[in-house]
Amino acid sequence: MGNSDHINEKGHFLFGGWDTVELAGRFGTPLYVVSEEMIRERCRSVRETFLNRWENVFAVYAGKAFLPLAMCRIVQSEGLGLDLVSGGELYTALAAGFPPEKTFFHGNSKTREELRFALSSGVGRIVVDSMSELETLEEEAAAAGKKPAVLFRVAPGVDAHTHKYILTGHTGSKFGFPLAGDSLNVAVRRASASEHMCLKGFHFHIGSQIFENTSHVMAVGIMVRAIAGFKKEIGFVTEELNMGGGFGVEFAPEGRTPRIDAFTDEMMHALEEECRTAGVARPRVIIEPGRWIVSEAGITLYTVQVIKKIDGIVTYASVDGG
Repeated sequence: MGNSDHINEKGHFLFGGWDTVELAGRFGTPLYVVSEEMIRERCRSVRETFLNRWENVFAVYAGKAFLPLAMCRIVQSEGLGLDLVSGGELYTALAAGFPPEKTFFHGNSKTREELRFALSSGVGRIVVDSMSELETLEEEAAAAGKKPAVLFRVAPGVDAHTHKYILTGHTGSKFGFPLAGDSLNVAVRRASASEHMCLKGFHFHIGSQIFENTSHVMAVGIMVRAIAGFKKEIGFVTEELNMGGGFGVEFAPEGRTPRIDAFTDEMMHALEEECRTAGVARPRVIIEPGRWIVSEAGITLYTVQVIKKIDGIVTYASVDGG
């Protein structure tokens, strides 16, 4: 909560300085209320503790966390890029006037139409998730006369310390090319030799709501060893490494969300050390915070419709939302 969140003289809760009862009366419920000030504070924290601290880095907001037009404009004005996962999100970003060259187009099930849209829009990076997508993208890029910059999403085989439903970096994940097996090796050889795309490097995202940084650091080491292997075996030089997001936020009132550099400093130090050991240049680094930027900046207002008392046992308050 911000400094302007408290109970006023009417007994009404204030959020971001606004009377929530008055907001509910004006706009109806259920109602999402989001603080622009708090979002900007988080964006500026990313800028100050990551972008200004390290050379050759970039940060993109993971739009799946919350992406109305206004959010796109806030992110743009704060100097961050956008991570998009569907044609609809790309449409929203473009409608908001967001520079397409600062967008990363993700998704493990992109349609052919979405890839065409991404190509015609000039997105900054297309993050390829599978061999079948690579084949489709190569066909569409050739037909359109485009040469998109691409990253390969990789499952580094790391189990993050989080809930199984938001775990995404293990070997059996539905997301990305597994390091185990030969599929990534085949894809890198194909893309690096292709006339219809420019392979820039790799992306990994090991999960969401991660507070324990050990898994992130482990993934960094695994990826650097893979990067060194591709350089040695086929001469492919990795220009970019997108380390994803998943940085944890607290939902309990007594909890405290870690600053972004509580994660990124250790990851960056590990990356630089691993690159020195492996004898490869440290690539450009991208991070993708989403929930970390927006989750504590918003609340949902409901109206209590029914109160049901079961004597001596429990009282239920039923609201107009879920």
